[in-house]
Amino acid sequence: MKTELEDIQYTLYNILSSHMPPLKVRSDTPLPFEVAGTKEALQGRKKVDGFYFASVLPKPSDVRLYFFPIYTHPKCFGHLSDELRSCLKGKSCFHFKLLDPELEQEIREMVATGVELYEKDDLI
Repeated sequence: MKTELEDIQYTLYNILSSHMPPLKVRSDTPLPFEVAGTKEALQGRKKVDGFYFASVLPKPSDVRLYFFPIYTHPKCFGHLSDELRSCLKGKSCFHFKLLDPELEQEIREMVATGVELYEKDDLI
């Protein structure tokens, strides 16, 4: 079980980084680490160089994962465990204070699903 926030942050970085490409780093600073797609896309009415996918943002009491696919494709993530769902605050932000192996694996699967959905929709 990971209880150190730096370990959780590093784990989330690695999960997102394992999907490069088709994702690319948009911001590689501690505040935040952000990944997006590599194709030009419309995000709202604005053309961007890559559709936003996710961010990792460390806070004093937790590490946050902003995961946009759960916002854009909510019906595809209805199967989340109660443990992972309890970390979801709002529509797309997860707060992690600890990370056990099962939760880490579920996050890996959730991110992989998000990548598949965005590739299917030609967003990344």
